[in-house]
Amino acid sequence: MATRVMPADAAAAAEAARILGAGGLVAFPTETVYGLGADATNGRAVARLYEAKGRPAFNPLIAHVLDSQAAKKLGRFNAAAERLASAFWPGPLTLVLPRAIGCPVVELATAGLDSIAVRVPSHKVARDILKAFGKPVVAPSANCSGHVSPTTAAHVLADLGGRIDLIVDGGATPVGIESTIVTCLGAPVLLRPGGLPRAAIEQALERKLADAPAADGDDDAPMAPGMLAAHYAPRTRLRLNIRRVETGEALLAFGPAPAENARAAKTSLNLSARGDLIEAAANLFSHLRALDAAGAATIAVMPVPADGLGEAINDRLVRAAAGDR
Repeated sequence: MATRVMPADAAAAAEAARILGAGGLVAFPTETVYGLGADATNGRAVARLYEAKGRPAFNPLIAHVLDSQAAKKLGRFNAAAERLASAFWPGPLTLVLPRAIGCPVVELATAGLDSIAVRVPSHKVARDILKAFGKPVVAPSANCSGHVSPTTAAHVLADLGGRIDLIVDGGATPVGIESTIVTCLGAPVLLRPGGLPRAAIEQALERKLADAPAADGDDDAPMAPGMLAAHYAPRTRLRLNIRRVETGEALLAFGPAPAENARAAKTSLNLSARGDLIEAAANLFSHLRALDAAGAATIAVMPVPADGLGEAINDRLVRAAAGDR
């Protein structure tokens, strides 16, 4: 299969909708990362998406819709969910909700759970495609499962070229890390930190968010996307929170102060030389991909503060460093 790449415009949105309607796969930008879209109501299309990504079928997908009205056809909202949707949609927030009666999303997309993950993206290209298509679209990150998430069309083509039908090129994604996931099956719980900081959610709820229970080492049934222990991983081993660079390592730096022995690095990139966590989040996956291609045995990663978006950045780095490669 030849994967086409089209610049984002009205013609691309119409073509994306046509391909989705025919059961095809379309990659497109959201404000977080590029998503790989399939018709959420078409079991064959969803199965093809899992196959193209090499994604475990027990790992649920996020359904993307145009607005809260469409979301309420998929999931049941309690008071907390209503408040969060009102405050942050469209935007980088995914809500896990009880599955609504008559929900048209196929069970394969929800991994057989009685809950569903739903998001209303804010990116114009994603919204244009959703509007043209008119149905929910499941759209996990447009990469090989477990690999570094894509923030440009070139990243998508490198991972999935020849496996999918179309890439809509809308430039680099502005947020650069995936959506924050909050479950509203009962009291709100933070399942995955992401592009919306915890503090903003807690302010909207006027209460602290509970954290998801610690993983027990069993990844067989994650509650939501992005919760596998080993995820977002480059092929090169990561060494986290380093103070000193070893000779020949690639260096992922943060902030104005260099790591000890930084000149010994084979190559280096700085997430944000001025220590800006928003800039660091936007650069995280593209910098990991670039350093992964440098041919070093290890990528040494300087500490990143855990406040604000730093919580999500550290979550991705820990998952990227997990497991054997």
